[in-house]
Amino acid sequence: MLIYLPMELDFNSQFSNFDHYEEIYLGLLERTFKHLKLKCDPILSVTFVDNEFIHKMNKEYRQVDRPTDVISFAFLDTEENRESILKKKGPVVLGDIYISIDKAKEQATQYGHPLERELSFLFVHGLLHLLGYDHMTKEDETIMFKLQDEILPPKEK
Repeated sequence: MLIYLPMELDFNSQFSNFDHYEEIYLGLLERTFKHLKLKCDPILSVTFVDNEFIHKMNKEYRQVDRPTDVISFAFLDTEENRESILKKKGPVVLGDIYISIDKAKEQATQYGHPLERELSFLFVHGLLHLLGYDHMTKEDETIMFKLQDEILPPKEK
């Protein structure tokens, strides 16, 4: 049973028929915070975009000249006290997550699972980046990917 946490998720999409993901993502947000024992009241945005849009963002902000599946802009990236901020009650603006629907569809087909599973994975992945996790080293990758597996609901068979 999930416990209600005050949280704010600003959900936007360039595509129709994806509005139900706001509810799915609120559940995953709550699940992530419960799993990590975080107490702050998170504020974040999630936007579904196409490959062209995310390619431009990657090129401008990351100097990566290709579309990626997800890009996150963490507002606490340079915050030395990030962990203590996240463990205290009160509102905290985490940042923005952009997810490419085009890439998500490609990857869902490639990995042989439903689009909802891929979009859930990409949200949790982006959220963990907002919370300070990354996969720049093998050790960090192991930690982050283990958390993703623990947070995401089990795969349907």
